[in-house]
Amino acid sequence: MKASSQPSPAGFFRRLAAITYDVFLLTAILLVYSAILVAFNHGEVVRHPLYYLSTVIISGLFFTFFWTRRGQTLGMQSWRIRLIDDDGNIPGWKQSIKRLLFSVISWLPCGLGFLWILLNKDKRSWHDQFSKTYLVYTPKK
Repeated sequence: MKASSQPSPAGFFRRLAAITYDVFLLTAILLVYSAILVAFNHGEVVRHPLYYLSTVIISGLFFTFFWTRRGQTLGMQSWRIRLIDDDGNIPGWKQSIKRLLFSVISWLPCGLGFLWILLNKDKRSWHDQFSKTYLVYTPKK
């Protein structure tokens, strides 16, 4: 990762901004999904365990789909961040799912795994390290 031909790691605030964009987009997707289900439920709120599970699955698919396609979610594209593996490639499904699961662990202790970026010399979070991925800044060409 330290070779001069490699892109520089994405910084904390850039990553935070991309996460914010993605949370807004994912919230909109989940609101549309929920509105459709409410309409089919005669205007009543859906409280079925499968509904909650489906929102978790949709959220996971949102991130892993984008990571495996171009290495970027829409928020990451806006802030010029790309997800790569240790070899510089876009991660596959297995590695993306691993990253997703470890990101939950990173956020659980009050975001400590994410805040780790501020202490790590390579600006890697816990989920970056566990999934052997990097978020790198991709400047305009």
